[in-house]
Amino acid sequence: MVKTDVVVIGAGAVGCAIARELSKYKINVTVVDKRDDVGGDASKSNSAIIHTGYDAAPGTLESQLVVAANPMYDQLTKDLDVPFDRIGAVLPAFNEEQFEKLPSIKEKAFKNHVYDVEYLSKEEILAKEPELNKDVLGGLFIPRESIIDPFILVQALAENANENGVNFMLNTEVTDIKVEDGAIKAVETTGGTIETSFVVNAAALHCDDIAAMVGKADYKVVARRGQFYILDKNTSCKVQNIVLPIPTKVTKGKLMTPTIHGNMLVGPTAEDLPDKVDVSVTTEGLDSIYADVSKMIPNVNIRDTITQYSGLRPNRNPEGLHVDVYDDLKGYVNLSGVRSTGLTLSVSMGKYVAEKMKEIGCELVFKDDFKATRKGIPCFHQMTIEEQEAIVKEEPLYGNIVCRCETITEGEILRAIHRPLGAKTVDAVKRRVRAGMGRCQGGFCGPKVIEILARELNIPTEQVNKNLEGSYMITGKNK
Repeated sequence: MVKTDVVVIGAGAVGCAIARELSKYKINVTVVDKRDDVGGDASKSNSAIIHTGYDAAPGTLESQLVVAANPMYDQLTKDLDVPFDRIGAVLPAFNEEQFEKLPSIKEKAFKNHVYDVEYLSKEEILAKEPELNKDVLGGLFIPRESIIDPFILVQALAENANENGVNFMLNTEVTDIKVEDGAIKAVETTGGTIETSFVVNAAALHCDDIAAMVGKADYKVVARRGQFYILDKNTSCKVQNIVLPIPTKVTKGKLMTPTIHGNMLVGPTAEDLPDKVDVSVTTEGLDSIYADVSKMIPNVNIRDTITQYSGLRPNRNPEGLHVDVYDDLKGYVNLSGVRSTGLTLSVSMGKYVAEKMKEIGCELVFKDDFKATRKGIPCFHQMTIEEQEAIVKEEPLYGNIVCRCETITEGEILRAIHRPLGAKTVDAVKRRVRAGMGRCQGGFCGPKVIEILARELNIPTEQVNKNLEGSYMITGKNK
């Protein structure tokens, strides 16, 4: 039996941010997740945007948390060495109906205390984004909409939490929560029983399943699938800012944005599904992305796609972001309705939940030795020639290029494997150092990554997984 003070269920962006915040205090924290790696579901398959909250429903908790979170990223990304860029977003209007919505969108931004949204004339918006449809009438500019590496953000939060004492139990599914006399007593998992007095349910897509274990599932989570294209870095049509459509009641719409690493990201769809596992892409979904985005950016070249993917957002019914505590259930905090802004608000949610924990009786006393910083993996292709020569002299395997598309070295892969909460699967390596994320999508470097993982983990190549246990990359010899 494991004994801890707090169990956080879910190792996505929100769960890891909560864990990092709680690691500032003199308490024992354990994070449990059924997946093989930190990153959850939605946190690793989104549009990688840090929002301002300009279009949130005014007065809601979501608005409060997103608006509070956005300015936190300047210092946080420096402290945790996370790639981040405030490139800004444009919101173009292409017809009179859309144009007439701009004042109400700007007014909503003002109600959300996002005061730096500005009007752009036709000439101004085309100067910012020459690839826009020339029929554009004008639009809005939201300067603090930003892009980030969502994989590294979650890894950084988790690694820093782990370095400050948080225990992570991955490949571990929660099966039940024990309650006695109206108070949390233990969490039952596939890895054994965890004795605890506090549980934070940050299970996103499965938060209603966890809530049902303690009789608090007064809502339902429906998976909303979002499909995306990723275009090659050398695509013929690039945008400089995040290009956002005029939102509807159902969705923020399909966008086009640069990624932090120089690709173009196009999408997503918004499709409610009957299950929580279907992350396939469909011809209909991908066609709808091109149809909608090409109206804004006629030259978008979908033929330059290097891959497509989809992610599932936890859509709450009834909708709305909730952080609930209960008079008749001591020690339980329930998060639900964390949707497309979840990546952004994760860092402010960490602080909000810590305050909730104090309210329900968790004694939080600051540590004297909390370490606020974390250093990322040195990126070979971003170094000067002098820096490259120096690191190869120190670590010769930094001179061995494994992934040609992204210029990723064996030295980087080794660091990814041997870090705190290091990579144990092919996808985990991919998310940490981008080996396999280039044009050939692992066609060249994949076998070498498998070989390195097998060698470093001291397992047969047949036991190297793509992600979850049993997702073997190799099934056996053919000769």
